[in-house]
Amino acid sequence: MRRSTPLVLAGGLLALAVACLLSLMIGARTVSPSTVVDALSDYDSSLTDHVVIHSRLLRTLAGIAVGAALAVAGAAMQGMTRNPLADPGILGINAGATTAVVLGVYLVDASEVAQFTALALLGAALGTVVVYAVASLGREGATPVKLALAGAALTAGLGSVVNALVMIDDSSLDRLRFWQVGTLGARSLADISRVGVLMVIGAVVIVAMAGVLNALALGDDAAVGLGVKVGRARALLGTAIILLCGAAVALAGPIGFLGLVVPHAARLLVGGDYRRIVPLCLLGGPVLLLLADTAGRVIAPPAEVQVGVMTALVGVPVFIVLIRTRRQVGL
Repeated sequence: MRRSTPLVLAGGLLALAVACLLSLMIGARTVSPSTVVDALSDYDSSLTDHVVIHSRLLRTLAGIAVGAALAVAGAAMQGMTRNPLADPGILGINAGATTAVVLGVYLVDASEVAQFTALALLGAALGTVVVYAVASLGREGATPVKLALAGAALTAGLGSVVNALVMIDDSSLDRLRFWQVGTLGARSLADISRVGVLMVIGAVVIVAMAGVLNALALGDDAAVGLGVKVGRARALLGTAIILLCGAAVALAGPIGFLGLVVPHAARLLVGGDYRRIVPLCLLGGPVLLLLADTAGRVIAPPAEVQVGVMTALVGVPVFIVLIRTRRQVGL
């Protein structure tokens, strides 16, 4: 049964508020909700709890930005390619972005988020081109399974390159140790703001083209019949996806499966209309990522499990179920 969209969105806003509160409260030092409110409304640098909360605030803001970017990108990829298995991590986009960043660190000693962003955007674009070129070989063209296999092959190959580069360069290993598996920590407000501009542009394009995604999900012939200029639409959507994924990787490293899980959950709640799915992904992505990050802080104290590992623990079973049952919700 499909639920009322306004009701679902209201529930999503409430869930996001709760996820943000938990992200600010929970960690090596747990604080109360009232302390969180005090720290945000009347900050006092002499109070340890207030300092702790403000350090977590940047992590929470990064989680909101990255979660929304990856979830919306995943929804757009699924609609544009008519591929229910589409995800920036599965289709090799994250792998391309990650490899470009690691090469930049190794070859030119890149260290700034602005440098990471430029490299990640280039790598994401190249990864997208390679996956679609390989998957398009043969008479059937780029089927969902061929796209997933091409993405998996590219991810494995580039992963080997990344591991080799990181292992032979100790300075790269130290700098990229946590970033390589996906992390929300160690970013400044300036970093989040700069990368956030690209995320906002990409998200606005996809929200504005949600109706076009509905047409593309019916197939190219149907989309043309509905007046959609398919080539231009794919180019715009592809550019928006690359902006979102490249910016997310630059800020937090490669975080997989979020773009797979959240759109499917949204589809179960509000149906197959992308005008409803995309706004819900803007809320659902941050909720899932913040909860995963918060759980990673407490699952194995005093150490932390990086958020990329936590999302994989959720996403891999979902991916396997989608492949085995082949009873995906209609795109």
